[in-house]
Amino acid sequence: DSLYGVTKCYGEAVASYYYDKFDVETVSVRIGSCFEKPRDRRMLSTWMSPRDFISLMKAIFAAPMTGHLVMYGVSDNKSKWWSNDHAEFLGWKPQDSSEQYRAEIEAAFPPEDRKDPAVIYQGGGFAAKGHFED
Repeated sequence: DSLYGVTKCYGEAVASYYYDKFDVETVSVRIGSCFEKPRDRRMLSTWMSPRDFISLMKAIFAAPMTGHLVMYGVSDNKSKWWSNDHAEFLGWKPQDSSEQYRAEIEAAFPPEDRKDPAVIYQGGGFAAKGHFED
């Protein structure tokens, strides 16, 4: 839902091609947001803690075999949008959750407009901007 998303999909397609043709293993990690703590209501769903990021990278590099894997970099957030059930073989379990920040974030930010493209689409604000030449 944005040019960034298109280029991300292209990179994942190239990685898949290289695995299928040359057995080059790749893990493509789709990171929603990775900061010390969530910065807004949206990040209560997309947030990944730095600690979980580091542990995910360690699990990926320690895996004896990954094939071509596309997965999400997200902490164990109650309201997360994505599942990594297909990647359980990595043995990675996120340790953190955005819930500890929920009250603080909800007090600081008004409820989101459910009709706002930045809320509707995965690309958030990037999807709402439109084409750069418009």
